[in-house]
Amino acid sequence: MQRVTLADLLDEVGPAQATLCDGWTAHDLVAHLVTRDRVPYALPGLAINWLHGVTVAAERSTMRGDTYPNLVEIFRGGPPWWHPGRVGPVDDATNLVEFFVHHEDVRRARPGWERPLLDAGTQLALWRSFQLFGRAAYRRSAVGVIAERADGPGRVVLRRGAGNVTLVGDPAELLLFAFGRRDHAVVDIHGDNGVVTAFAEDRVSL
Repeated sequence: MQRVTLADLLDEVGPAQATLCDGWTAHDLVAHLVTRDRVPYALPGLAINWLHGVTVAAERSTMRGDTYPNLVEIFRGGPPWWHPGRVGPVDDATNLVEFFVHHEDVRRARPGWERPLLDAGTQLALWRSFQLFGRAAYRRSAVGVIAERADGPGRVVLRRGAGNVTLVGDPAELLLFAFGRRDHAVVDIHGDNGVVTAFAEDRVSL
């Protein structure tokens, strides 16, 4: 379902639409998504810096290899038959964070955006994912980082430090904040002024 709604949005906005991914248009984004589904040798470069050039080259090849409307439809159709993600529930489970973040990358790059209305099950799934990704995002933070859910019970220490900031928001917003979308995520930052300033200047994220 997430795949379909993201494909619908990409279809709606067109290839030239800016996104929150630095320097990427919607065309760049859909090429990334199709490459991620269909070019296995490009996957390591998504996590390993010294292989990132291989991924970039593969994405550019994908982008040149077909029209934007066709790439959107290829993405909508899902990965090839041999890919485990071909099974719908597996696709949704393994791509929850990827599709959510990129959906908001497109939505929130346009004026007048509003936070999506997400059901409790989706927020819970995003909260569980956030606890993993949040620890990775703030592992080099100069200060301690605590996160609290604004929509219900939930608190996690992401990094210990001499001084702490507490990030308060819905799981979806906390996740976007951890992925570097700070200027477009609805998150409150609490703590002593000096610690909050140090955290704001640090700008660590995934």
